[in-house]
Amino acid sequence: MSSTAGMTRIEGRDFAMGSARFYPEEAPVRRVRVDGFWIDETPVTNRRFAAFVRETGYVTDAEIAPDPRDYPGMPASMAKAGSLVFQPPKGPVSLDAPLSWWAFTFGANWRRPHGKGSSTLSLQDHPVVHVSYRDAEAYAAWAGQSLPTEAEWELAARGGLEDADFAWGDALAPSGRMLCNYWQGDFPLQNLRLDGFERTSPVRRFPPNGYGVHDMIGNVWEWTSDWWSLPIPKGAGCCVPKNPRGGLMEDSLDPGQPDVPIPRKVLKGGSHLCAENYCQRYRPAARIPQTVESATSHIGFRCVIREPGA
Repeated sequence: MSSTAGMTRIEGRDFAMGSARFYPEEAPVRRVRVDGFWIDETPVTNRRFAAFVRETGYVTDAEIAPDPRDYPGMPASMAKAGSLVFQPPKGPVSLDAPLSWWAFTFGANWRRPHGKGSSTLSLQDHPVVHVSYRDAEAYAAWAGQSLPTEAEWELAARGGLEDADFAWGDALAPSGRMLCNYWQGDFPLQNLRLDGFERTSPVRRFPPNGYGVHDMIGNVWEWTSDWWSLPIPKGAGCCVPKNPRGGLMEDSLDPGQPDVPIPRKVLKGGSHLCAENYCQRYRPAARIPQTVESATSHIGFRCVIREPGA
């Protein structure tokens, strides 16, 4: 087995996965069983990702110019290396228009998280960002580890609590205490920064959950290995599923974008851009689909080591 340094062991168990109190894609609540595994105590940091790149010479997807053939209608002028960076709009915008605050920024990548002129020199202990699913999978293979399934990730994020909305209970900020890095204020214009951060924060800055795991809620979204699918309704199976692995790759395609047949994985945990008025996904049950080639300023990952037989 690979080294478990910097990881914590999660005992195998049944647990109630999902939520019926927030977004429809989280329901229904269903019982699943996950075998024991080890999980990183924090998201992979810039420091750790840099060690991987130094040793392997790996080049991330954000450092490679996109192929216009993969994006019908994309202007040739956009075929340059870069990534999506959050840019606060200058005035009121519709919350249904995410391109009002996302900008494809030439030169943005894990080394330059805000684009040209930025660096990670002062962000060594922040989560690495601008990593696609391929990038995360390559790191995991180098480390002798794997990306977690959605069920593994959610079990670890719950910290031993059953049916709690958050990783620490049912109040987002109990007695005003900030327990994760999320957006306080009217997204995307007003960021009160009550948690002390405008963008990502150093790992371990906030308290761990009941399993000793940090930053699974807020800070950055995290890749899982599951293809996107909707949960199976109650009563569709005869028993508690063991080590569920999500749907099929072909079924993960976005039916709303038939001209862009790029499969999607499940992201978990929310990010520093989740707010009470927008994307309340700073919760263990929350989930969204993300195309595998995507790299943004708010997506990272962590790894697991499964025990034999899992």
